[in-house]
Amino acid sequence: MFEELFVLIFAREDKLVDHVKALKVNAGTEPDTDLGPLISKQAKERTCRLIQSSIDSGAKLLLDGRNFVVEGYEQGNFIGPTILSDVTTNMDCYKEESFGPVLLCMQVDSIEEAIDIVNKNKYGNGASIFTTSGVAARKFQTEIEVGQVGINVPTSVPLPFSSFTSSKPCFAGDLNFDGKAGIQFYTQIKTVTQQWKDLASCEVASVEMLSS
Repeated sequence: MFEELFVLIFAREDKLVDHVKALKVNAGTEPDTDLGPLISKQAKERTCRLIQSSIDSGAKLLLDGRNFVVEGYEQGNFIGPTILSDVTTNMDCYKEESFGPVLLCMQVDSIEEAIDIVNKNKYGNGASIFTTSGVAARKFQTEIEVGQVGINVPTSVPLPFSSFTSSKPCFAGDLNFDGKAGIQFYTQIKTVTQQWKDLASCEVASVEMLSS
């Protein structure tokens, strides 16, 4: 699935459209598939309703995947890559996650405005910044209010407590741990460092720190 929302700062969307068009939509069992079908007919219908609602509210449709048909799977619940531009925070597509291959694009004039949009969103699992500026990256990671931050990489990262961070009203991830880090979370650690010498080599205990 795509990152749900892209906030572009002085950036163009045409290259993004060209890249997304190249994604391969097919059944998940087929080789080299980038996007599979939605989980059910109802899920497809809901995603299509959100797309149309966004258009009716003023969003610009840059790429439409609603009528996508996969040969051999004509009755499948497929939606091709879809990109909406000029999205605003009062649109249904912004307020509700589509759980489909729909990318929302918003244009802003500064990183401050971009951070403000993310911080005012009710969800807070993760956000990423793609930049060549170390200053912008540091500002983003310091001021953004999410549980996972990506710098020139997409989120989410494979956390031991699942990808949900319980930031804002998001699902509390520490109830579903995975791997040894989950065991360590409930373990009280005691570290013991020892050094022993042969009795014949010393008559009193040494109080010197280990050198290696």
